[in-house]
Amino acid sequence: MGCLGSKEDKDSNGEKTEEKPTYSWDKRAKLDPKDYSISNVTGETVGKLPGEINGQQFIIQNCQGCNIFILDHTDSVTIDDCINCRIVLGPCGGSVFFRDCKDCKVVVACQQFRTRDCKKMDFFLCCATQPIIESSSGMKFACYQYFYPELEGQFDAARLSIFNNNWSKLYDFTPAAGETTWSLLPEDTSARVEDHIPLPDTEKFSNVQIKSDEHFSVIPKTLGTRRKPFDESCLVVFFHKDNVRKIIKQLLHEQTRRSCVLVQTKEITMKPEDVSRIFQSEDYSAAAQQGPAIGLEFNSSDCVRITTEAVRSLCGDSLSTIYISPNPMKASQDIDAFYNFVDMSMT
Repeated sequence: MGCLGSKEDKDSNGEKTEEKPTYSWDKRAKLDPKDYSISNVTGETVGKLPGEINGQQFIIQNCQGCNIFILDHTDSVTIDDCINCRIVLGPCGGSVFFRDCKDCKVVVACQQFRTRDCKKMDFFLCCATQPIIESSSGMKFACYQYFYPELEGQFDAARLSIFNNNWSKLYDFTPAAGETTWSLLPEDTSARVEDHIPLPDTEKFSNVQIKSDEHFSVIPKTLGTRRKPFDESCLVVFFHKDNVRKIIKQLLHEQTRRSCVLVQTKEITMKPEDVSRIFQSEDYSAAAQQGPAIGLEFNSSDCVRITTEAVRSLCGDSLSTIYISPNPMKASQDIDAFYNFVDMSMT
């Protein structure tokens, strides 16, 4: 008997032959590895446009003095032996691994981040898990800041939340005694992407509307583990995504609110019993069933009042699905309880 799905035919001598079955995977377009790598380039602006990678693996290696723009989502990325390059990597649903690189400036968003045997690297990072460095030195980090129209959809395709960013919580596998192997870029002009990585000026990228200003960034700029400038913080938890960006914009970027900073953000699924326990109230248990909760910690002088007024002015009809710490003491308790819950849930 022939295998299932095969067809019998006769050759020129009249004898029966079997036609090989055709499987669905045989019909898939064959990928050319050359389309998913950049190698041995010096002093050029190169890269990929949105839609040219579509979640495949990508390799960058042996490049020097280049501007490299990978403006699409990927599955994983490895970058080896690159020197004095400016690199922008679109959202990566898996791991990004830098090896044997030095003197590079990088914008990168990923699920997992790691470096090994790297020196003098500046990263504008969004990482869903704890970033790791190994046998590396002179590593500097700042919060991810970047925008182009397709970017937010690429974060969705890579299954990365724009609110889960552990950019400043570095772990060094090989700390050197008496030596600082990594640090955070200072919060001044040295922590702006546009001062490190120029926008592409070649014809290939001329139609991509790239902006590196923090006001346009898909990822909210957060203070991270830096020292909070004020003694008072406030926690705001949205049980839907409506108005989250508007609140961030009003509190951080409007002229009258520039003293307010965003310390950290998190998106996580909460059960009604979790909400009742953490906030010590039954009022938001039903709201928890609408979808993942998005927590924002703001910090400023008189923070609870300023934050409450901003939320009420923009979301007056939706306050039943938005939790705001009612006073500074409760805000401190809320922040500890909420982010401890996040840490336990993600380990």
